[in-house]
Amino acid sequence: MIKKLDLYLLKQFITILVVSLMGFLSVFIIVDLIENLDRYIDNNMPWLVVLKYYGYSVPFFINIALPMSMMIATVFSFGLMTKRNEWTAMKSAGISLYRLSATLIIFSILISLISFEFDNKYVSWGMSERADIEKEYMKKKPRRRTKKTLKDIFFQKQEIQHISLTKYHLYSQKAEGITVIIFADNIITQRVDAKKMAWIDSLEQWVVTNYSFRSFDENGNEDQVIISEKDTLLTLLLHPDEIAEGNKHPEELNYYELEKRIQYLQENGVDATRWEVQRHFKIAFAFTNLIVVLFGIPLVVVRPKSGLAFGGGASFLVIFSYYAFIKFGQSLGISGVMDPFYSAWLGNVVFISGGLLLLFSVRK
Repeated sequence: MIKKLDLYLLKQFITILVVSLMGFLSVFIIVDLIENLDRYIDNNMPWLVVLKYYGYSVPFFINIALPMSMMIATVFSFGLMTKRNEWTAMKSAGISLYRLSATLIIFSILISLISFEFDNKYVSWGMSERADIEKEYMKKKPRRRTKKTLKDIFFQKQEIQHISLTKYHLYSQKAEGITVIIFADNIITQRVDAKKMAWIDSLEQWVVTNYSFRSFDENGNEDQVIISEKDTLLTLLLHPDEIAEGNKHPEELNYYELEKRIQYLQENGVDATRWEVQRHFKIAFAFTNLIVVLFGIPLVVVRPKSGLAFGGGASFLVIFSYYAFIKFGQSLGISGVMDPFYSAWLGNVVFISGGLLLLFSVRK
């Protein structure tokens, strides 16, 4: 009988979950389309590109809608059982709330794990592709302002070239304040300083202006100096696309890409706190699906007569409070007030504890 009840509850839960998810997805796309229609028109974006843009946006919308859909599925699954007196019959048969809740809690943990993998494989990829479309087609009234000029950039290439740029202009692919140090067997062999540098597409090389070239012997003594205000070609292990890649928003990178980015930044002495917070948040946010289930179940059964209305309203309040709390935690981590790991998980710890406390406090 217990297995039949589990299957019955899961079937009802999954049906409501799918319908809710499709509903939220449709609403998000329609609202976003209406909100940004003027951008598409002003930029003369082809409608096929707009369709492709929303195709790439679907994984992101699903990721955002999933916790809310899980909440609605929880409230309606238990709310309908309470309204039809099925919950009363189950209690009379000796089935506790804990036993019935275990099915959905285990299912929500499974959904959380799937959500994490989905985010890594599809959400980050979709956001990156969407950002590329914005850069190419939405130059007027862009959705998100991207930096046109990057400052204080440092690259370490294959441990033989250390490249420092004071400023880099993304669109013109020009740099200012260039310093290149070249190593051989951990010894500095050459140093190039230049005021300006620009990328030449046809040559696939950099051209530097107003530069100085110094070479050093094996003892570190300067043996040649060339100073010129003319232009010359400079071969670097650096491509403009690589610089632009470093300007990507954390949302455009998955967990493992963020890990590599953090390691790279730390090896080059760059503060990676913001990226660390986002990396830990990738895992923490996936467990939102568990939190809404933990809160949704007791909020419905605590007031059987008005379970659906009360549970739905209270659950929406909980999930939006949770979103506000995790943003607060992220800000603490980014500002350095709290360790990145704890700042990303602060909201989860507080709300999972609250959900369990509420679940244990209702009548079983």
